[in-house]
Amino acid sequence: MMENQFNFALALPEITLSVLATLILLVDVFIPSKNRSLTYILSLGALVIVTLVSLYQWNAGVAGHTFYGHYVTDPLAHLMKVASYLAVMVTLVYSRQYVIDRDMVKGGELYSLTLFALVGQMVMISASSMLTIYLGLELMSLALYALVAVRRDSLVAVESAMKYFVLGSLASGFMLYGISMVYGATGHIDLAGVAQVIKAGNVSYMAMVLGTVFVVCGLAFKLGAVPFHMWLPDVYMGAPTAITLTIGAAPKLAALAMVFRFLVEGLHGVAESWQQMLVILAVLSLAIGNLTAIMQTNFKRMLAYSTISHVGFVLLGLLSGVNANGSLAIGAYGSALFYMITYVLTTLASFGIILLLSRQGFECEEISDLKGLNRRSPMMAFGVLVLMFSLAGIPPLVGFYAKLVVLQSAIAAGHLYLAVIAILFSLIGAYYYLRVVKVMYFDEPAADAPVIGNQLTFRSGVMSVNGLLIILLGILPGGLMTLCVQVIDASLKF
Repeated sequence: MMENQFNFALALPEITLSVLATLILLVDVFIPSKNRSLTYILSLGALVIVTLVSLYQWNAGVAGHTFYGHYVTDPLAHLMKVASYLAVMVTLVYSRQYVIDRDMVKGGELYSLTLFALVGQMVMISASSMLTIYLGLELMSLALYALVAVRRDSLVAVESAMKYFVLGSLASGFMLYGISMVYGATGHIDLAGVAQVIKAGNVSYMAMVLGTVFVVCGLAFKLGAVPFHMWLPDVYMGAPTAITLTIGAAPKLAALAMVFRFLVEGLHGVAESWQQMLVILAVLSLAIGNLTAIMQTNFKRMLAYSTISHVGFVLLGLLSGVNANGSLAIGAYGSALFYMITYVLTTLASFGIILLLSRQGFECEEISDLKGLNRRSPMMAFGVLVLMFSLAGIPPLVGFYAKLVVLQSAIAAGHLYLAVIAILFSLIGAYYYLRVVKVMYFDEPAADAPVIGNQLTFRSGVMSVNGLLIILLGILPGGLMTLCVQVIDASLKF
């Protein structure tokens, strides 16, 4: 373990990506091109470099705290950072043609903002103090607010950006107030110090509970849990699809990491207070997410409410770790991590399909746009079928196993009633996924619907690998699940 207070080697991935993102921004100013091809290639190159840096550190066993306990590097940080890099890389590949067709890259800021948002996510993942969590959160959020409005000629996108900014600022205020309450009650800003003071009992219980309530509200907003979900459907539908994918994939991993650091490590001593909040958030998210999705006709809005319902499952895994003993608690937190990683994998492919089907002058956003897709492109229709079945939790796809391990953790922790509720709402939720399959395979295509050729491109190759992973991880989930449990065991102290 490296305990040097200024060990910059521990923060090498963040430093590397910050420098590279700044250089890419400068290169883009001095060597502009119509489609920003150089900027795109350099951005992918930067992501490859930081992926190799993190993999090297992980393999070398680099771990420890630095910057006076504000920053931590551990196996959990390595795993979630690598997953975030890959998610952003795939996002850029899927959205490349989309942003060119809509002239969204003429300013060159799209790729730089995406990389700076990723830096914020990395800081959130490695945060070990309340101050670092907030700094990472704001760095990510400010970049995402700007990305939603990057298509300045779209009134809908600008309106969505304003909603996201106003509600996001409100949630950040909640969290900052909660942080101030926790700091006032414990006298510590670092999470390890907070945990020690709570464990010693030298804390005002009422002040801690009040602070925890505000913190959980802020965390729930970033996850998109009910009743802090109001921004999510509007932003998903109003933002350009490429930006919707940017918001819906990698940031979810950072939000989960923030929850692990804040609640499981820092506030585990008052878990009985936030566990009850997570119960309410999980049930409401499962109920409202699934029931409201049934009424949607917009595909992106339906996937937004689907996201809310899946957040309910993640919260179910998190709350199941509180009352469990050592191995069961680690298994519960590991199941939540496995669920989020596989959900992000499925989300990438789901919005990637929408991006592939969209073309210049046409947004594939309504469920009716998929009518007769099987006749126009059987391979594409089969891909959507696999994704919808996985999201619905139908075996042998990865969505089924992800739900299974979360439900097993809930039952093992004594939350049988929550497991039953989750199963019931999952059955209800299967309806809107199967409706998409019905539209593709049994409805007549529109008279002006184009024939979709199965072109062999780099983007379609990445999509194929993405789809195969969803199938293979459903059949052979043991490796990833074991890895998730191992990094939780090695990293989280509770």
